[in-house]
Amino acid sequence: MNRIFNTSLLILPFVLLSFILEAQQNFDVLIKNGRIIDGTGSQWFRGDIGIRDGKIAKLGQLPDATATHIIDAQGMAVTPGFIDVHGHIEGSILNRPEAKNLLFDGVTSMITGNCGGSRGDLAAFFEELSDTGTSINVASLIGHNTVRRTIMGEDDRAPSEEELKQMKEMISQAMKDGAVGLSTGLLYVPGTFAKTDEIVELAKVMAPYSAVYTSHIRFQDGRVYESIAEAVEIGRQAGVPVEISHIKIKGKRSWGGTPKMISQLQAYRDEGVDVSVDQYPYTAASTGLSVTVPTWAQAGGRDSLKIRINDSTQRKKILEGMEDLQQKLGFEDYSYAYVANCPWNAEYNGKSIPEINALKGRPSGEKYERETILEMLEKGRRVQMIYHYMGEEDVQNLMQYEGTMIASDGGIPAFGNGNPHPRSYGTNVRVLAHYVREKKLFSLEEAIRKMTALPARRFQLNDRGLLLPGFAADILIFDPEKVQDKAEYSAPHAYSEGMEYVIVNGRVVIEKREYQSVKSGQVLKGPAAN
Repeated sequence: MNRIFNTSLLILPFVLLSFILEAQQNFDVLIKNGRIIDGTGSQWFRGDIGIRDGKIAKLGQLPDATATHIIDAQGMAVTPGFIDVHGHIEGSILNRPEAKNLLFDGVTSMITGNCGGSRGDLAAFFEELSDTGTSINVASLIGHNTVRRTIMGEDDRAPSEEELKQMKEMISQAMKDGAVGLSTGLLYVPGTFAKTDEIVELAKVMAPYSAVYTSHIRFQDGRVYESIAEAVEIGRQAGVPVEISHIKIKGKRSWGGTPKMISQLQAYRDEGVDVSVDQYPYTAASTGLSVTVPTWAQAGGRDSLKIRINDSTQRKKILEGMEDLQQKLGFEDYSYAYVANCPWNAEYNGKSIPEINALKGRPSGEKYERETILEMLEKGRRVQMIYHYMGEEDVQNLMQYEGTMIASDGGIPAFGNGNPHPRSYGTNVRVLAHYVREKKLFSLEEAIRKMTALPARRFQLNDRGLLLPGFAADILIFDPEKVQDKAEYSAPHAYSEGMEYVIVNGRVVIEKREYQSVKSGQVLKGPAAN
């Protein structure tokens, strides 16, 4: 009897385990027959994915599994959701929480707060996101420009000891609230006035958490190499990883310099420096009109700029500085600069500076175009521009670099409003359609790695970016032969096509190419908040 009893006790756990395993074959969502591209860069394999409670519960061959929602992915790729590491959505996500332009481009997670600009109170921002509900996941950096402006205004000077202390405290609080790193915008006021040692001291606040220092570097023309060196030196001295934002080389005078940039980056990595880059797949950038004037003229803000423009002596110096900037780029006029959104004259949207100059009745030529620019800047309100100043060969060179992530540098535009950069609608799908399918720059598996696992590891989103059991179920299903970006410079308000299914935290947000009004996104917080 004792022997029988003891044997039964030994068998019982295995019987119970079999019941548990059988029960675990029932999923919330089951994806069948897909070409699974797991995010590692490895070759695809055919399999099924079972999703339960927002997580990937099982991956492999699941012939007997059942689910509330079964998706047949026959002939389609199944990948992790794309993680866009460089966005500017803090000003639009609460108004347009559906973020359909991003979802149709495969983006399930966005990191905002880039180029030095973020919400100052991240705790409040994250609470608003949670209360509103979003269809994508959102993480944020804390912006150096935001911090500096809060403590010091827009003055062109070094901080006092007390001001530096206050900035450190603000960054420390942001880290505790969940920031994934610190961003700088060293082209923009007031960040452009900060010296290297100031940024080093602020970046050291993140060192205990290995959070990321991201930088819109000071110069992206022929001075790009020294700007990359500065970003790396900041990371090296502060003891934090470095991410160089929307890497590029701009201006005809500097085209062809990307092999040197890549060699420089690789040399740093060979030395043990943890540096990576992100890039959008276009030859045009987008930022404000103010980048056409020297930064010293912008000290103190827009009102101070207007005063200088109307002072004859300073106006002459500004025009000379504008000419110098133009010479560094190597362009003969401003025909590369188009208005994306003019808040006080919609007639300018989509027009180049020479075209606007002609509308004003001025003679042609860059001398008169500079006067037109100053007149537009005098209005005070920000004019968003598109600048066609990169070369296609350089874009392709940087995209093929193994440490390059794909990122939009975009936002969530009001559909049909203005003439924004098409990158807000088509970044990731453009890479898949144009650079993978048509140009064959690299494999589909490598493209997915650049959009998923690489950014997840860079920003310590440790349960995202791969298709693995236990990871968050952010998943895309699409036919690589049919996805297509539709947004163009002349007609940018167009959603990408081909995303059959988009799943965010286990819930189907896009089904058969239709948005389902599901808000399953989460706030993703950095290592100091964990």
